[in-house]
Amino acid sequence: MEHTYLSPQIPWRTATLVACAIAVVELVVVVALGVALLAEPVSRHVTKAAEQKVLAPVVKKKPKPAAKPSPATPVLTRAETSVLVLNGNGTPGAAAATAERARGRGYAIAGTGNAVGDHTRTIVMYRGGHEAEAKRLAKDLQVKIVGPLNGLKKSDLLGAHVAVVLGG
Repeated sequence: MEHTYLSPQIPWRTATLVACAIAVVELVVVVALGVALLAEPVSRHVTKAAEQKVLAPVVKKKPKPAAKPSPATPVLTRAETSVLVLNGNGTPGAAAATAERARGRGYAIAGTGNAVGDHTRTIVMYRGGHEAEAKRLAKDLQVKIVGPLNGLKKSDLLGAHVAVVLGG
């Protein structure tokens, strides 16, 4: 047997809506009072700070020190720059082919040979005082990495000014 329970009508929904409406009205009044009370002091402070900035004396900035000049232009011409080409990738004839490309650009070839070990990237290395020549050679051969002698001695260069070590 089923019985339906009839609850007495309680106006709780109406009371909740009235309480929320009153809370919203109070919030609007508090925000309006806050804006009215704080707007004047904040406005004065902002105006004063803007006037101080505009009326501040102009301070001349010290000129920045000149940037380091780029490496000097090459002292040696391409014909005077001696190049050693070393094959570090194991491909037969790679050093000879690169030497021919360099010779075609006007460089003197000191020799070709095999580098010790496998190299993953091609690099142009230079001995002291020949960085500009190495950068020029790297640009001519489209090599992105240029650095001082690393793993090679000056005596290993066979009198060359720069060395190209071919990588894979």
